[in-house]
Amino acid sequence: MITQLQQYLPSNGLDTPPINQSDFKPSPNRKPIKHLLIGSPQVVTSTIHHLQIIGYASVGDWSALLPTGNADEVMSILVRQILMR
Repeated sequence: MITQLQQYLPSNGLDTPPINQSDFKPSPNRKPIKHLLIGSPQVVTSTIHHLQIIGYASVGDWSALLPTGNADEVMSILVRQILMR
């Protein structure tokens, strides 16, 4: 089983299963965009809450805070479908 962090890292193609893209089926007029926040836990959490306040994304839409491998640094990921005209 892969960890939450591993599912977002590039695969060497040998033992890591691919990310399930079936959750992100774009319609003809919608295209996926991936947002990645990286910083201290406080800054990432604050930014996620700010984006909810301005109506862009709910707190629950973001991934859990994931370690980056750097001290006092985490990341969180959001995938949205953007309407293209």
